[in-house]
Parts: sequence; structure tokens; C-alpha cells
Amino acid sequence: MLGVAASASGAEIKAAYRALVKQHHPDAGGDEHRILELNAAWEVLGDADRRAAHDRLNQGLMQADAGSATARSAAAGRAARKATAQAARGDAELLAWLQKVYAPIDRLLAQVINPFPAQLRALSADPYDDALMEAFCAFLEQSQARMEKVEALYRSMAAPASAQGFSLSVYHCLSQVQDALTELERYTMGYVDSYLRDGREMLREAKQRRTRLQEERRRLEI
Repeated sequence: MLGVAASASGAEIKAAYRALVKQHHPDAGGDEHRILELNAAWEVLGDADRRAAHDRLNQGLMQADAGSATARSAAAGRAARKATAQAARGDAELLAWLQKVYAPIDRLLAQVINPFPAQLRALSADPYDDALMEAFCAFLEQSQARMEKVEALYRSMAAPASAQGFSLSVYHCLSQVQDALTELERYTMGYVDSYLRDGREMLREAKQRRTRLQEERRRLEI
């Protein structure tokens, strides 16, 4: 209020008070409210005991503010460390799921989807040839066995929260392959062309979906 340092002497405080009173006195065009404030400050700082009590109070407030700032800083540090640890755990969980679930599923899906065109071309030479049909049925049987492994892998570990959407896309892909195999098996039982056509289309779409999954996997950057 008087514009003096905390270490100012009594004489310095008194001189500052007088100078400000002259400057702000109503007779000199000053503000009466300002004069009241200056007088209140002088009553405290002009008395040695009151000034000592005032200084102790200010010191306590500054220490409390410093302690509060330190506490806030410590809390912020703890929160940052916790967030970092949670992010690290999340990355570790995602990586484990990708390695233990998605990667082997992708390999098994490839073993079903990729050989299918060649298998179909071979059968198309003569669908009524017993040897060709037996070879195609053997392929379907092996594919079904692989899809059972895919289903077991998918259920072996829940996907982390960060991969829920990706996991759902994986499930749609494997379901589409399973449905395609069902349609193709129906075709082998009665030579109904619509079953063959539907199964072939489902596998074509599953191949596209698998490609999109691989692209999304690369964007995960883990």
C-alpha cells in the first residue's frame, strides 16, 4: 500500500507515508478513500508490534501458497506418471493381442482364402468328376478345420478396449469365411449353382475385408 519493501526501516516507511498523504490529500485534489487506505496501512506499519504481526501473517500465507503449489505440482506429476503407465500397459495389451490372436488368425484365413480360386478352377474342369470333387471336398474339410482354430483363437483372449472396433472387423471376416464354406459344402451335396455362386462371392468379399484389416493393422503402429 505504501510502496515500500518488506525490509524498509521505520524512517523509510514514515517518509513514504508522508509523501503519499501529500500527494493524495483531498486539499491537493486527491481521493479521500485513498487517504483512508494510507492511514490504515500506516497504523499497521508505523507500529513495530503490529508490523511484526503483519509480517508473520504474510510469511505464513506465502509458505502456505508455496506448499499448495508444491502439492499441486506433485499431484500433477503423479497424474502424468499414472497416465504414462496406463498408456504403456494399454500398448502392451494391444501388442499381446495382435501377436497371439490376430496374427495367427490372419495366417489361417490366408490358408483358406488364397488357395480357393485355384481349387475352384480345378473343379470347374469337370464338376462331375469324382476325383476333382473329392479334392475340392478335401480342401473344404481342411478349411473348416482351420476355421475351427480361428474361432478358438478369437475366443482365447479378449481384445483390449483400444482394439474393439478392429476385433469386431476380424470377427466379421471370419464369420464371412465360415458362411462361404457352408455354402460351398451345400454345393458339393447337390450341385446347386446358387450355393457355389454365393460361396465364391462371400470369399471374394472376405478377401477384401482381410486386406483392409491388414492396412488397419499397419496404422496401429505397434
